[in-house]
Amino acid sequence: MPDIKAIQAELKAGKIDGWLFYDHHHRDPIAGRILGLGNNGMATRRWFYFIPSRGEPRKLVHKIEQKQLDSLPGRTRAYAGWEELRKQLQKLLSGSRKIAMQYSPDNNIPYIGLVDAGTVELVRKLKKKVVTSADLVQKFEAAWTPEQLQSHLEAGAIVDRVARAAFERAAAFVRDGRPQTEHELQQWILEQFRANGLTTAEAPIAAVQPNNGNPHYEPQDPHSRPIRAGDLLLLDMWAKCDRPGSVYYDITWMGYLGARVPEAYATIFKIVREARDRAIDFVRDSVARGKTIHGWEVDRAAREVIRKAGYAKNFVHRTGHSIGQEVHGNGANMDSLETRDDRRIVPRTCFSVEPGIYMPEFGMRSEVNVYVGEREARVTGAIQEEILPLLG
Repeated sequence: MPDIKAIQAELKAGKIDGWLFYDHHHRDPIAGRILGLGNNGMATRRWFYFIPSRGEPRKLVHKIEQKQLDSLPGRTRAYAGWEELRKQLQKLLSGSRKIAMQYSPDNNIPYIGLVDAGTVELVRKLKKKVVTSADLVQKFEAAWTPEQLQSHLEAGAIVDRVARAAFERAAAFVRDGRPQTEHELQQWILEQFRANGLTTAEAPIAAVQPNNGNPHYEPQDPHSRPIRAGDLLLLDMWAKCDRPGSVYYDITWMGYLGARVPEAYATIFKIVREARDRAIDFVRDSVARGKTIHGWEVDRAAREVIRKAGYAKNFVHRTGHSIGQEVHGNGANMDSLETRDDRRIVPRTCFSVEPGIYMPEFGMRSEVNVYVGEREARVTGAIQEEILPLLG
């Protein structure tokens, strides 16, 4: 059940007349989560749920799916034909002018731009001004409960432990002269997740050079490479507790299958580490001083370090992403590259900080999770300071 009073308070503060939720065939998971609907039940016909800044919420459903929104408060209207839909929608939105929807101008934030262009056009034809719900979504979907933070820390302790064990396993197989492939190590990690009560929608990444030069490399059998002595091994691992409402933990660590890390690798890691730490310090200092900051500013802090080191063209993705019930959540991303994410970083949200340098020969990334509280920000897990020598 959504907190109607809290939503209305935010609408008033933002001088927005109401928040219009719309869905069809479960295309908007944000609406499902904020309204407490999930993806249950049929949604073969369009429905609308309007929370005005004042007064009772209003529902509009199709006559053959009239119970679609029965769990929500408010008066229900029903339609059958398209002409009736438009008339009823106009009544639903009566008394309002400025309306928030899951819409992003120029689709600058694709995570938010879930309402199709035609529906936005329809609402505008009713003489309504459509504005983005991005900041509302942060408040009511991306912000964590205390229980979710605890689930993140619980998953993090397990993921960190499995990461250490995965590096040790790779080294042991190399010592025995029977190296595992990237895919085999990936599948072992998944087995450990399941055995420890974790789940993930996508498999982790285990990558040696040159594959770790691809930020989203997917090791697949039988085409993945064996992990051998002298290899630089990247592990990108994310998972959450296998229970409803849990949120992800997402890290990347680097290991070297040898006793001494080559200077070429150590030098690049040092640059990546400095970029990571610069972004973390920027967030920590800003939150401690009560300064409002935006996702693009965090990205810029990290990106400037890599630019000054001469590797700007090799940092080909954003610095970080929101983390939630999906590993790529719906809060602010640390991004001034792929988008200019101007969403504020708000309390009780979490995001990754993961700068990287990717070249044809090899790639390097260091990733941590940063949780922002009311007065402080902190890294929620272990922080890698050097590439791990695995055969020492």
